[in-house]
Amino acid sequence: MDSEVLIEFPGLITVYKDGRVERLIGTDFVPPSTHPQTGVSSKDVIIIPESNVSARLFLPKLTNPNQKLPLLVYFHGVAFCVSSPFTSQFSNYLNALVAEANVIAVSVNYRNAPEHPLPAAYEDSWAALQWVVSHCNRQGPEPWLNDHADFERVFLGGESSGANIVHNLAMVAGDPEFSLNVDILGIALVHPYFWGSEPIGSEALHPEAKAGLDKLWAFVCPENPENDDPRVNPESIDGPSMVGLGCTRVLVCVAEKDVLRERGRLYYEALGRSGWMGVVEIMETDEVGHGFQLNDLESDKAKDLITRLAAFCNRDKPPFF
Repeated sequence: MDSEVLIEFPGLITVYKDGRVERLIGTDFVPPSTHPQTGVSSKDVIIIPESNVSARLFLPKLTNPNQKLPLLVYFHGVAFCVSSPFTSQFSNYLNALVAEANVIAVSVNYRNAPEHPLPAAYEDSWAALQWVVSHCNRQGPEPWLNDHADFERVFLGGESSGANIVHNLAMVAGDPEFSLNVDILGIALVHPYFWGSEPIGSEALHPEAKAGLDKLWAFVCPENPENDDPRVNPESIDGPSMVGLGCTRVLVCVAEKDVLRERGRLYYEALGRSGWMGVVEIMETDEVGHGFQLNDLESDKAKDLITRLAAFCNRDKPPFF
């Protein structure tokens, strides 16, 4: 009975009937350090001790001790149920991005499903963002943020499920009922995890990938398992208008061989026609699949993506704002 499988996503996670959870990737831990090649320093901080919400901070090599840098709050991916900022994959990726962009970054460690189903990841991420913003008066608990973060240039970024979190945080930030105390200048969504009950574009041509995605949302969000939940399908008729998205710039990155490509393109198109008063851009990388940049940081295509993200994180507000 102990070995009977309740549900599995091959190569990702297996849940057994006795409650045991086996994660098949994203379980390694790389300690914070100063990277010998880039000079980027990192440190780990606890944000909410009660729920173990934490983050890894990244600081590029400074040219002067009073330097103020754009701030990137980053949310890792892998299906809301696997990985953390402390793995070699995400730590190396953030190190490369911070070095290229010359930004200070906070990579958030939220709780994973199924032990902590959604909305836990959203709640943790919003709390982490509020913790980051609490440093805007230079009196927060973390010296790196007090001394070096430019709260006039705040960006959110993430890939896959992390990009989903970024969209949902920006929607909350744009809601007048909530107060964030700073403006979000831009959000970067890399290979965002959006889905829906009805296939669009070429999704039906990838039956295995589609079958896994069809059941993923119900696995991570059993309280509302429908794939047209507005949090996973921003185009749902039941969802809020994207005109309220709380930022002034958006970059959507998609990959040609990613089954989620169609949803990313739909998001870009829907945002552009929604009446939202901002600037939205899209970047598509040919001949690669979902999350390709995490697996080969030295490839030309990964470097191109990182260069585009770095440029985005150094943008100013559009001139009409």
